[in-house]
Amino acid sequence: MMNIPWDQPATLIDLDGKTPVIGVMLECVMHFSLFKPFAKEQARILLTRPVFVEGRKTRTWILNPGDIEQLVERLKAERAAAR
Repeated sequence: MMNIPWDQPATLIDLDGKTPVIGVMLECVMHFSLFKPFAKEQARILLTRPVFVEGRKTRTWILNPGDIEQLVERLKAERAAAR
């Protein structure tokens, strides 16, 4: 799993051309979790620092919907553990 800090600057973009969410990773992941399935397929997160993603030979600057979904699960797990 990617170990991206929640306070790292990031931009949530939509391939349909809607207004991007510019903020920190936590805000981008929270917005993504609220999207409907068809909107999730069009969403990407642009990072300020590249990260290693399992299965890829090089680091990446862009997270695809599957990668973002892993971060949503990480956020849910961290919040459940905090309760």
